Amino acid sequence: MQHLELKTDGTIAWLVMGRADKHAALNPRLMLDISDGLDEVHQDRRIRAVVLCSEGSSFCSGVDLSVLQAIRELPEQEQLQQWFEYWRQLAEVCEMLLRFPKPIIAAVDGPAIGAGFALTLACDLIVASERASFSAGAVQRGLVGGITAALLSFRLGTALAARMSLTGRPLTAIQAEQAGLLCQQPVSADEIDEVAIHWANQTARGFPQAVQATKRLINESIGETMLSQLAAAAADSATACTTEAAGEGIDAFLKKSRNE
Repeated sequence: MQHLELKTDGTIAWLVMGRADKHAALNPRLMLDISDGLDEVHQDRRIRAVVLCSEGSSFCSGVDLSVLQAIRELPEQEQLQQWFEYWRQLAEVCEMLLRFPKPIIAAVDGPAIGAGFALTLACDLIVASERASFSAGAVQRGLVGGITAALLSFRLGTALAARMSLTGRPLTAIQAEQAGLLCQQPVSADEIDEVAIHWANQTARGFPQAVQATKRLINESIGETMLSQLAAAAADSATACTTEAAGEGIDAFLKKSRNE
């Protein structure tokens, strides 16, 4: 795996996202690596829980806008297909996290932005450091963060989903805990791994068959409508990439990044 490190520690597997220089922005290779890592852990009977985290100062900065920019430079007849493919892959990664039979804990140390926020919402439990933040600001880039909005609505309700998605205002770690998103109060960056291990061990105490059935009940039975929304959200997000506003937003962000 090119952009993901898979580590095991007893009954816990760690999926550590790389691309630290890009703040773990989700390019197709990283998303494929996450899928491959989950496939590998799925086959290991020793593993009872999984921790998803990042090696850099951000948990995940969301969609890789340089990938979207590269798609914009393709012949016009090819662009929409490639945008659909990109957003479809993101939806499939989120669905894979939701359907994965073992509990997944997101250990968020730094910003989780847009699609990166979607990854945390597709996990079963979230722990965070004091420097973590959560945002759904696709509209600020002329984009539509439909996958993030669907998952946010499922986890915390439509009122918060609307506020975050329409304004782009982030939640601090403390605000996320107050909203019921986190397992416990935020901790220092030095403690985040220890807290993730604690909650992974808590979930591992249950009988595996019962844990799997409970995940399925929450994410597939209760969340049946949400799962069907992910595919539609991916299509809406892809279509939004064709707009002039999306092009301007992507160009502005990349220009700012080059000047920093």
